[in-house]
Parts: sequence; structure tokens; C-alpha cells
Amino acid sequence: MSGLTHFDEGGASRMVDVSGKQVTARMARASGLVRMRPETLALILDRRVAKGDVFEVARLAGIMAAKRTGELIPLCHPLSLDAIDVALAPSGPATVRIEATVRVLGRTGVEMEALTAVSVAALTVYDMCKAIDRGMAIAEVRLEEKSGGRSGHFLRDPSDVGLNTPAGLRTSLEDGE
Repeated sequence: MSGLTHFDEGGASRMVDVSGKQVTARMARASGLVRMRPETLALILDRRVAKGDVFEVARLAGIMAAKRTGELIPLCHPLSLDAIDVALAPSGPATVRIEATVRVLGRTGVEMEALTAVSVAALTVYDMCKAIDRGMAIAEVRLEEKSGGRSGHFLRDPSDVGLNTPAGLRTSLEDGE
């Protein structure tokens, strides 16, 4: 099992020991999409969804989720996060784009916290709107950027449309087709 940090020499799961690592400034930014009918997005933007202000509730859910990532992902370190920003905005007539940025001064990165924030915010959008649009789809939850730590800076190539995704699919879906 060499090369896999979450397994010991015998193949048993383990939490990585980060006690010897330097404390550094670390940041991770993740994004995701929620695709829906244009009428659903119009209701969200007009704040006419019966359950309340969808973007604000989803933003709070994402923030809360980032703070609890260590409880949700079995081998994730519980972290005392320094900053969490979750933003939701329309992206075309039928898509909500969610982006989360998480920062910490620590010994381990915050990629999982950013990804968890986006995922839970997207699930909250779905939950709040499912009575009017059960066909919504959560898509392309992914790391966009990270910095800090031994592996250095990562920035997703803008031409990367996802694993095994035809190049034209992302563009046509973002245009609401």
C-alpha cells in the first residue's frame, strides 16, 4: 500500500500524523453547480420559494458543513478554521454556481472543507426547492485552487471540464440547454 497516506504498512486505515509538519497559511477554493428549470431559478432569485431565502440558507449550511468536515469524513483532521466564504450566484438561466473558499493556519490543507461546504450548500438548494423541481442535478463539485503546504499551489486549468466529460457538454449545459 505504499504511496497511500491513509493506510499503514499492513493496509489498515489510519489518520495521517501531521504533528511534524510546519504550520503554514493554507487556502482551498472549490465550486459546484446546481442545474434546474429556469422557472425554479427565477423563484429563487425573486425570493418566492416557500421555505425562505434559498441562497442565504444554503450559504449558512455550507459554512456550518465546512466547520464539521472532520466529523463527516472519517480520516479528516478536525480543524479550527480561520475563514469560510460561501457564494451562490446564477450562472445562466438554469444554473446556480456555488463557490467556497476556506482558510486556515495549520499543518494540513482545507480542500475537504471547501468541497464539503460546496456539497452541502448544493444539497440545501436541492432540499429547499425539491417540491417545485425534483429534476434538479448537482454537478461538477471540484477543487479549483489550493495553496500552502508541501505540495504547493494548485490551480485548475480553465480548459479542464471534468473527468470523462465531452468538451462541449459543460458549455451547452451552462447555457441552459
